[in-house]
Order: sequence, then structure tokens, then C-alpha cells
Amino acid sequence: MHTLGTIFRWITLPLAAAGMLLLASLSGAEAADAFKIGVIDPQTVLEKSKAGRKALDGLKEYVSTRQKLLSRDEEELRTTEKTLKDQLAKLSETEKKEKETQFRAKIQDYQKRAQEFNQELQGKQKELVDDYMKRIATVTQAVAEKGGFALVLDRGSEQTVKIVIYNKDTLDLTEQVIKEFDRANSK
Repeated sequence: MHTLGTIFRWITLPLAAAGMLLLASLSGAEAADAFKIGVIDPQTVLEKSKAGRKALDGLKEYVSTRQKLLSRDEEELRTTEKTLKDQLAKLSETEKKEKETQFRAKIQDYQKRAQEFNQELQGKQKELVDDYMKRIATVTQAVAEKGGFALVLDRGSEQTVKIVIYNKDTLDLTEQVIKEFDRANSK
């Protein structure tokens, strides 16, 4: 299962590489005069904005509900296994084989449901990240244009790839983007 950080890394690495190539093509003085550069941490925007927290809470609730269902199924399997062990001595060989076959089928069904759940969860996580990355990009663009920034890079975090190793705090637009994101998504 991919974490949100892994998905963010897939999305932001190509953007950061393009930004670095653009900067490398300019001389040092030319780059300083031509560009005002900012950084943001999209994962922080997702986690700290009201809309992002609401979406993440919804995802957590979905996971919790599914996990309860899987736990119930797992408990049922344990009960069935215990009952089967208690009955084995009393059953004929044919009955034993039949019960064991039924039990293995139940285990396979459980494993299939768990795998389907993981696939659904990955899909929901990807949908959430894709949606919010588009929304964060739109808000980031508005903040950057308002502030006169020509380039905004993903700062990265401990959960994702560190794209920006150092930046002055004055270049970090994350809090501004969170405020604008909350304002834009309060409807």
C-alpha cells in the first residue's frame, strides 16, 4: 500500500526536476533578478487545512469501518477453526476433508476481501491526493502570482523526498497556501 508521502513524491519529483533545470539554465545574477522563488509543503497543506483534514478524517473513517469488518471476519475464522479442531476427532475422514476444504475456502475468501480492501484504499488515497494536488496547485498559483513568485517548489518532508534541502523561512508559502486553501474551500 502506498502512503500519501509516496504518492506526493511521484507527483512532485518531475516538477522539482523541471524547476531545477530552469534555474540551472540561468546565470546566478540573472536568476536572482528574474525569479522570486518560494517553497510549499503540499502534504502539510493537506494535513493542516480544514478541507484537507476533513478529507483525511473521511478516509480514516472508511479505513476504520473496513477494518472492523475484516476483524469480524477474522474472529469468525478463529471461532470456526476452534470448532473444527474440537470436532475433528468425532468426524469421519470424508467429513474431516469436507470441513477442512470449507475452512480453506473461507480463508481464501477472507484473503480476497482483505486484498480488495487494500486495492480500494489505494484507489481512494490516489483519488484524494490527485484531487487535492490539483486544488493545492491552483491555490499555490494564486498565492504565487499575488506575491510575485515565478517558481514554487515542493519542499518535501521526512515522509517524501527532500527536494529542497534549505530555504529561508520567508520563501516558505505553506501557511499562506493553507489560509488561501481554507478560504477557497470553505464553501
